[in-house]
Amino acid sequence: MGERDGDADLVEALRRDDPAAADRLVEQYGDRVYRLAMRITGVMEEAEQVAADALWTAASEIETLGRQSALGPWLRRLTVDAAQAKLRARRPDTNEIAFADVLPPLDGDGQHWDTVEDWSRRVNDETGAAGLGRAVTDAIEALPPDYRTALVLHDVEGMSPDDVAGILAVTPLTVKSRVHRARLLVRHRLSDHLAAA
Repeated sequence: MGERDGDADLVEALRRDDPAAADRLVEQYGDRVYRLAMRITGVMEEAEQVAADALWTAASEIETLGRQSALGPWLRRLTVDAAQAKLRARRPDTNEIAFADVLPPLDGDGQHWDTVEDWSRRVNDETGAAGLGRAVTDAIEALPPDYRTALVLHDVEGMSPDDVAGILAVTPLTVKSRVHRARLLVRHRLSDHLAAA
């Protein structure tokens, strides 16, 4: 959601309460806001509500946007905040992923003894790949909100740990930790899915 040529004019129009400014905001950013909300929430109705909330907040609270700040990153942050609120409302009791839940067991010498299974033949097989997309989506949807958001912003949106940290108001190290644990949990759940297939 980078800054576009018309953002400065759009921001000023929103600040002047120009009647057409809200429509321009939706036209310029609506699809991107919705796609980000959908990637984080995974539920169409929730994504629609998140997008509407983020766009309404941007239009109604435009005065809180600093004069030197860009509209796109601010709108992304509003979208992420609203999407995370939806996720937390859905599962308020699950906020952390313990390494013990995602790492293979240790032997008596403290070494991981569980072998890593080769999924390549099943993934390339049409019957095995048929449910894989759904299994990946289910695994991501099962992540706690903070981990899911970090994974989506980093791995799906392609943002750097520093950029994700800025949006989530955490350190880049926290982002890296959350992304790593989220990947491990997704891998663990995919392994279970493929073992059952």
